[in-house]
Amino acid sequence: MGITFKRLLLGASIALNVALAGNMIWGGQGLMAYRALEREILALRDGLNSLQEKNFALSREIKLLRSDDKYIEHMVRKRQHFVRDNEIWYIFSDEDTLRVNEDAHETEN
Repeated sequence: MGITFKRLLLGASIALNVALAGNMIWGGQGLMAYRALEREILALRDGLNSLQEKNFALSREIKLLRSDDKYIEHMVRKRQHFVRDNEIWYIFSDEDTLRVNEDAHETEN
C-alpha cells in the first residue's frame, strides 16, 4: 500500500508539473502571450518613430512657412500653380505625353 501511494503521489506531481508547464507556455500570461506582446511593442515603437519623424518634418515646415519668404513662394507656386508675370504655364495631359513618346520612338526607327 505504501508503494502504490508513492506511485500515485509521483503521478499526480508529474501531471501537476506538466499542467503548470503548459500553462506557463500557452496560458494567458505565458510565453506565447509574452511573445505576442513583444511583437506588439515593436510595431508600436515603429509607428511611434514614424509619427515622430512626420511631426519633425511638419514642425520644420511650419517654421519655414513662418520665417522664409522664398519657401512660402515655392509652396504657393507648387500647390496653387501660381506663375510670375513673365512665365508661361504649360499643362500636358498624359495623352499628349504618350503621343510625344510614340512620335520620338517612330523617328528613331
